Amino acid sequence: MERVPALDEPLKKSLGPATAKVMAEALDLHTVGDLLHHYPRRYAERGELTTLADLPLDEHVTVVAQVADARVHTFNGSKGRGQRLEVTITDGSGRLQLVFFGKGVHKPHHDLLPGTRAMFAGKVSLFNRRLQLAHPSYELLRGDSEEAVDVWAGALIPIYPATTKLESWKIAKAVDAVLPSVVDAVDPLPDALREGRGLAELPDALRLVHRPRTKADIATARERLKWDEAFVLQVALARRRHADTQLPAVARRPVPEGILDAFDAKLPFTLTDGQRKVSKEIFDDLATDHPMHRLLQGEVGSGKTLVALRAMLAVVDSGGQAAMLAPTEVLAQQHHRSVTEMMGELAEGGMLGGADRATKVVLLTGSMGTAARRQALLDLVTGEAGVVIGTHALIEDKVQFHDLGLVVVDEQHRFGVEQRDALRGKGKQPPHLLVMTATPIPRTVAMTVFGDLETSVLDQLPAGRSPIATHVVPAADKPHFLTRAWERVREEVEKGHQAYVVCPRIGDEEDQKKKAKASAEDEAEKRPPLAVLDVAEKLRTGPLTGLRIAVLHGRMHPDDKDDVMRRFAAGELDVLVATTVIEVGVNVPNATAMVIMDADRFGVSQLHQLRGRVGRGSAPGLCLLVSEMPEATPARQRLAAVAATLDGFELSRIDLEQRREGDVLGQAQSGVRSSLRVLAVIDDEEVIAAAREEATAVVLADPDLTAHPGLRTALDALLDKDREEYLEKG
Repeated sequence: MERVPALDEPLKKSLGPATAKVMAEALDLHTVGDLLHHYPRRYAERGELTTLADLPLDEHVTVVAQVADARVHTFNGSKGRGQRLEVTITDGSGRLQLVFFGKGVHKPHHDLLPGTRAMFAGKVSLFNRRLQLAHPSYELLRGDSEEAVDVWAGALIPIYPATTKLESWKIAKAVDAVLPSVVDAVDPLPDALREGRGLAELPDALRLVHRPRTKADIATARERLKWDEAFVLQVALARRRHADTQLPAVARRPVPEGILDAFDAKLPFTLTDGQRKVSKEIFDDLATDHPMHRLLQGEVGSGKTLVALRAMLAVVDSGGQAAMLAPTEVLAQQHHRSVTEMMGELAEGGMLGGADRATKVVLLTGSMGTAARRQALLDLVTGEAGVVIGTHALIEDKVQFHDLGLVVVDEQHRFGVEQRDALRGKGKQPPHLLVMTATPIPRTVAMTVFGDLETSVLDQLPAGRSPIATHVVPAADKPHFLTRAWERVREEVEKGHQAYVVCPRIGDEEDQKKKAKASAEDEAEKRPPLAVLDVAEKLRTGPLTGLRIAVLHGRMHPDDKDDVMRRFAAGELDVLVATTVIEVGVNVPNATAMVIMDADRFGVSQLHQLRGRVGRGSAPGLCLLVSEMPEATPARQRLAAVAATLDGFELSRIDLEQRREGDVLGQAQSGVRSSLRVLAVIDDEEVIAAAREEATAVVLADPDLTAHPGLRTALDALLDKDREEYLEKG
């Protein structure tokens, strides 16, 4: 009887050490169970050839096609005469050239005769303006032997996520070797849930996803496996939410005629309905005796900072302190300036001229001088400062608070979980947590959909915000459009306004190595210089001669950065040429124009963030997206989408569809490969919503999952040490 390997058995026992080593290095697969959960990306049908028409450049692909033509060419090379085999394959949608050189010519020349069908795998490259695969691996699909194909792959050929070292068909053969092990798969879904929803049993689903006979088999398997991913993840989040309700926290309520009332009374405008509604949700959370965990999503310029500041002042009223954590020094300084300006004399606690109910607002960053830093630390430990705004410097061991009641994290996706956790650990009891984001980028959207945070949305812009017109400037096709762009910048400056020019690179010595690699072809195309320092110089001596131009980028000294931002905010500069350091939180209402060079190198949400820096005053904003890419490319289509709408939530969907979710549990932050294989955050919202309801009910009835051993096993597999820490801290 054939031996059936256990699911936790190392692959080297089933597949041998050499294959197991490649599996581990290339795909991070270590056990039989890991391999069984490495699902096919798609399936090729024997009767229907896959498309060559839209192969992605520079990606590793697997295609099924037929040989149309094969010729050997002899050439004179540096080492004497050599041979090159050129094979043309077709699939009905397009043609692709394969090339083999030197000693590698003989076997494919014998195998790849016209009419032969095979699977080919390799990296798509460009040669003489034509796509090709150089030295691809291949597996013949013998047309004269239907049985051979059936035995090898069944009616549908699974195409696995593969790498250069490990072709799809080698993975398929490895799966064949361990497929009998599916009988031991422990089912994480409670029987009542699985039966009630008509889902396949797990061993059947795994068998069908790897070796389907029909498309219906694939649908059955994927539906079941989506439920596994959604439900197990939802249970993890539901347990986290349940645990949070058990934690103690100090209820924080504003007092009548306190600093919050005084602040509201001096606001020169009325709050929008959205701001009032969201503030109520936050204040209700702050008044409870377990920690708030709330995500505040807001459009660019919707007034999130004002809502957060009112929450901070409510905590100060209750005798506590509030900390705002910003991702960069530029942003921390910007927040500190805008908060102290909004508060006026209410931010001058203990100072001459400070109001009766005032508190101190301190800034704490890594580059502060010793004396200023010492004073800030003293103000925090004594409670003199009710509000502190800073960077990761707030997290250092020596920073102590008198009574930390609220942590506000700005642009949360830029922070590691450990950093957020370290700050939360500085309260006498767990402080309340408010996470703000203007970019529902993949991780945040995923977190919102799966939700271990309650969500508030600000989708209303305050009165007085101006519309922003966005246009794509096709610099390659129509160079005169770029000339006109610089004329528009000059016109805005002549009206008394200011402008930003954004570039993807800095252009200093660190950039020189990359620049040296630029091909001669690029040079010949005379693409515009796309680095801050180069562009600034060209503008000073060219189209913007005579205007006051300065640069801003992340490698400048913090004092220099702050000085440039102050001068720009004060109107002493006309044009700021910057990297994406200005992406978030920078607020200069007089800036009305922005030109983004090489805009196709930025993501959709990032472009929307950048654009939000203009149109912040009473004059309309203008954003020009300069691109060298041809009109039909996905990059240009992305820019057209940004130009077509100012709705950040709509753009975040487009962004997410293009980039996919990554790991919902924070791939970048926990360093763990993606837990989502078949579940798509956008397409499967209904499955996720249903799984959330089921998970909440299961956890409410049985928080320790005593009655669900299979579910516990699946949770342990999902929540390896890193991810468990992530959820604990999240």
